[in-house]
Amino acid sequence: MPGLIDLVRPKVHAFDASGRTLERRTYRIDCELRYEVAAPTEFIFLVHAQDTSEQLVTQECLSFRPALEHRVFEDHARGHRFTRLSVERGEFTLSYRALVRRTPPPALKRGRETPIAELPDALLPLLLPTRYCESDKLASAAQKLFGGHAPGHARVQAIADWIHDSIEYAPGSTDTTTTAGDVFVRRAGVCRDFAHLGIAMCRALNIPARLVVGHAPFEAPPPDFHAIFEAWLGGRWVAFDPTRMSPVEDLVRIATGRDAKDVAFATFYGPAKLLSMEPRIERVDARAAAAHRDGAPLTAIPSATASGA
Repeated sequence: MPGLIDLVRPKVHAFDASGRTLERRTYRIDCELRYEVAAPTEFIFLVHAQDTSEQLVTQECLSFRPALEHRVFEDHARGHRFTRLSVERGEFTLSYRALVRRTPPPALKRGRETPIAELPDALLPLLLPTRYCESDKLASAAQKLFGGHAPGHARVQAIADWIHDSIEYAPGSTDTTTTAGDVFVRRAGVCRDFAHLGIAMCRALNIPARLVVGHAPFEAPPPDFHAIFEAWLGGRWVAFDPTRMSPVEDLVRIATGRDAKDVAFATFYGPAKLLSMEPRIERVDARAAAAHRDGAPLTAIPSATASGA
């Protein structure tokens, strides 16, 4: 039976609809967050790209304007890296830049649901309702909509397809208090709402599911990070994006959690306001990445203009 770290850290199997094997890709992250602080405030940021066997951070740099003393620490069980700092009154900008090489695993076309009796202990909490994913309240709807589908990958894909077809992607339609149940009723939301609803539906059908946040390339980039969900199928994590805004294999992962409260990019204690955010991502070719390691500027692939969503 896999250990806790094997289950919680992001060892995810991603694939495209045609079942193609996915090639190694390199991305440049350029993220800026600007805040105004009215009085001394404590900040905890979660912006570092995860560094794993399938997502290698080859270079990165974290800086602040003006220069601020800060400390980076890691949650070793989950691979999350946090930045802590104290900020006095005024404005400041966080800048995180990184070069990340992703190597998705071989493509998968199907995966069975695991009976609860066979689930590893560490996955049991991912069957439970949480603040944003009220799987208990949505259990009846989940059974009515998806109970008749054959168990396994096809059923989770049906959940993702239903969310895409039934929920309007509408920036500004939800806020930080919006839950999966709210989205199911209102039929509108953004990427994290789509993911929360997918998680809640999966858990209502006894399928462990979790939230993933990170950077993803888009043709028309909204100024935000992106969120998808993963379901435990065939003894591994499989990624789904109900928004269909970006291939899941292109997501540069920052964090995973039970829902959004586990993966907030910023938590602060004091009077602070986000003035602007620009989480940009560009796919780069191998030669450009090698040149960057030698000090030369990166050259983006023209078709991969992007930002998080």
